[in-house]
Amino acid sequence: MHHYIQLWNFQTGYSDVAFPGRPAWGIMAPSRDVAAENGARRSGKAWRMPKLLVIQPIHEAGMALLEDRPDVAYEVVEDALPSLAAKLADVEAITVRTVPLPRQLLELAPRLKVVARHGVGYDNLDVAYLTERRIPLAVTANANAISVAEHAMFMLLHLAKAATAHDQATRQAGWPVRNRLLALDLAGRRLLIIGFGRIGSRVAKRALAFDMPVLVYDPYVPAERIIAAGCEPVADFRAILPTVDVLSLHAPLTAETRGLIGPAELAALPRHALLINTARGGMVDEAALAAALRGGQLAGAGLDVFEQEPPAEGHALFGLSNVVLSPHIAGVTQEAAQRMAIATMQNALAGLDGRLDPATVVNREVLGT
Repeated sequence: MHHYIQLWNFQTGYSDVAFPGRPAWGIMAPSRDVAAENGARRSGKAWRMPKLLVIQPIHEAGMALLEDRPDVAYEVVEDALPSLAAKLADVEAITVRTVPLPRQLLELAPRLKVVARHGVGYDNLDVAYLTERRIPLAVTANANAISVAEHAMFMLLHLAKAATAHDQATRQAGWPVRNRLLALDLAGRRLLIIGFGRIGSRVAKRALAFDMPVLVYDPYVPAERIIAAGCEPVADFRAILPTVDVLSLHAPLTAETRGLIGPAELAALPRHALLINTARGGMVDEAALAAALRGGQLAGAGLDVFEQEPPAEGHALFGLSNVVLSPHIAGVTQEAAQRMAIATMQNALAGLDGRLDPATVVNREVLGT
């Protein structure tokens, strides 16, 4: 007899794959209430099973951890916000990908003990409110750092080697394009990284392998750590923009970083400079960026993130040939999806068990009280 398991295919969506002799379960499993199945504990005492709400399905590898915990009830829901309100009253743990969880929704979960974010960004969550209630917010730390770092380098190489122009010319009998000398070498070109955390530091390592001098601006990282990584710390990033060949953003979106790169910063960059943003939309003034690219003030840009996602039809950047774009998938590879799902579920279950690793917690001040 064949049982079916639902796997996630990032090109086509969910697909059913047969596994002989294996019970059917998957990331679309709607719920489990083991208390109803098994009754109360043998002691005869009243016992309430903790409930975990999985908001938006995750990779089967993460769900496998949950299946191994018969003492935890769970439910998987899609991202329809109106349906969430009715499901929060008895929830003690939440895993979430990109659905916004503002204060007014979180207030409906009086028993909430932990929120586990599927990823590292958390601008879709009201961290201040979680902190106010002393609820830890855990992220997946290193799970997608390699993937995002590789994507940043992909965008940089795509632009430097004029990949789009060369591909199109080759397909359209434009072989003489090779004489236009559109491609650039990365070696010797100065890269400025803003944000030297898990991702920024990995981009630096890869850029150094391309013989790029790497400068780093991150006021929250000691200069000694940046120097030890083979990079040059910068105290004022705006002061050195005229000397930068590539600017790559790897900081979280906060009140401090929103609008960080605007008309003045773009104007300060050399005309041959490239801008890469795989961090968060909102850090770059997109209208100003489009104007700079259109007017030859900037050579090219690679964006994986937008201020509004998905971006509106007819976005100003869509019609430009010196831009490479992707739909916020820098951290969404087959390997990263598995790592993130496992780390997310580990964090959620650890939060329920009272053994959450502080290194994964954004608002660490809520711990130990």
